[in-house]
Amino acid sequence: MKKQIYVLALLVALLTLVPATAQEARSGLPWWNDRVFYEIFVRSFYDSDGDGIGDLKGVIEKLDYLNDGDPATTDDLGITGIWLMPIMASPSYHGYDVTDYRTVNPDYGTNEDFTALMEAAHERGIAVIVDLVINHTSSEHPWFLASVEGDAEYRDWYIWDDSCPTYRGPWGEQVWIPRNDSCYYAVFWEGMPDLNYENSDVMTEMSDIARYWVQDMGADGFRLDGLRHIIEEGEQQENTPSTIAWAEQFHDVVQEAAPESLTVGEVWSSNITAARYVPDGADLVFEFDLATAMMQAAMLGRSPMIAPVQSGAYGLSPPNQYAAFLTNHDMNRAMNQLRTVEKAKVAANLLLTQPGVPFIYYGEEIGMRGAKPDEFIRTPMQWESGIGGGFSTATPWEPLQEDVDTVNVALQTDDPDSLLSHYRSLIQLRNEHPALAHGDFVLVVTDARSVYSFLRRSEDETLLVVLNLDDREAITDYRLNLSGGLSGEGTLVVGSGELTQPMLNADGGFADYVPLPELAPYSLTVIQFAG
Repeated sequence: MKKQIYVLALLVALLTLVPATAQEARSGLPWWNDRVFYEIFVRSFYDSDGDGIGDLKGVIEKLDYLNDGDPATTDDLGITGIWLMPIMASPSYHGYDVTDYRTVNPDYGTNEDFTALMEAAHERGIAVIVDLVINHTSSEHPWFLASVEGDAEYRDWYIWDDSCPTYRGPWGEQVWIPRNDSCYYAVFWEGMPDLNYENSDVMTEMSDIARYWVQDMGADGFRLDGLRHIIEEGEQQENTPSTIAWAEQFHDVVQEAAPESLTVGEVWSSNITAARYVPDGADLVFEFDLATAMMQAAMLGRSPMIAPVQSGAYGLSPPNQYAAFLTNHDMNRAMNQLRTVEKAKVAANLLLTQPGVPFIYYGEEIGMRGAKPDEFIRTPMQWESGIGGGFSTATPWEPLQEDVDTVNVALQTDDPDSLLSHYRSLIQLRNEHPALAHGDFVLVVTDARSVYSFLRRSEDETLLVVLNLDDREAITDYRLNLSGGLSGEGTLVVGSGELTQPMLNADGGFADYVPLPELAPYSLTVIQFAG
């Protein structure tokens, strides 16, 4: 069995050789490759005014938890980027049905509150991107109301068909919604009618809105919601050639408006399909296949779950140009899937030592729970024990999870063994080591199924990362093999035990290397070599 595993790992390693252009790319990667992002649902983060609803001032009050701006301190999380879920005016709790793209949701505050947040975040070295819902609006948006009434200016801002087609959507849902002897198209829900981007006026308006947020409001970029659904081609309703061409056009608009802006596309498709958008249609796309693989590897404790998927993701995009994550606001929370703190730590190890730009869903760092329906995976942040959980002095808009008294920031903040402390240490490690932030990725072959190992290489350092994904007894029977790329002696950065130096061949490789006599269950080992 070990021989078969070794052969499989060797084949994967051969497929992940560092491309010849990687050295050039390393010297000029964009700013976001040095960031760790944090996804915030404003309604659930912190209520500053006692109305039971989180707000932008509440985010400002909690910025020091994310990053206090002092690199010498270690009691903040170390976050250097924020993704705000929709903050624009909307009739719903979630905000993905916008009624006014230029106005902050009154539940969250004012436009001035947003610019104050931007200033406070930038003072701490935190970039902020905002969710831009580009595929559709609310059915209560004035544009749609005018379109329904047949207004000559707005009728074609949405997709209407008097024949009311009967074909269904990508998930088998009804997408043609009857209204006034005609039907409009809405891929997500009848309350979210799709915009018609074949009408140039729609593209002009959305371009102006993008300019408004990056120029007038100072946002550092966008998360582009539902990017794969922008333009349908008959019954082909996702990832059409027209959609990819539109994404490239819109990306140009954003870059012209603010050349340093970041665009992250939500393309919930295979990584092969999603990679088609990068770099011309978006700077990054979320890696959904990789998220699934990391969660499975952490749950099952087996490296074959992650090695080929990570290798494939790394090879599909320009170096490190994809967004890595474990779960988000549309998925059951990580702790509901992983169930134990130890496995949650393994998942964090995978997220924060591998390539890509990491995104952490709020509360993931303390092990918050939540399973669908959606409201239950977007519950208020658990800051402390008690009915309001430190989130609000009033009745929260949504009840907190039942474990708020045992799972919260206050209980974990001074506990060195807590999940929160583990996340802090990992983010600090990533921030301190360029190889983890934006280095190359090279798979290291291992003969033990629970051991996952790889190199991260920057110009100044090379890190050998070794993870034991399993919860059984400490592993002593394992060997690592690498064709080349190392030089000098290693220094143990993370881990415990007496380090054995590898016997390097002429190419800087090693055979049957056992760096530590044993690898503890769920352990992370990081060994530093010269660049």
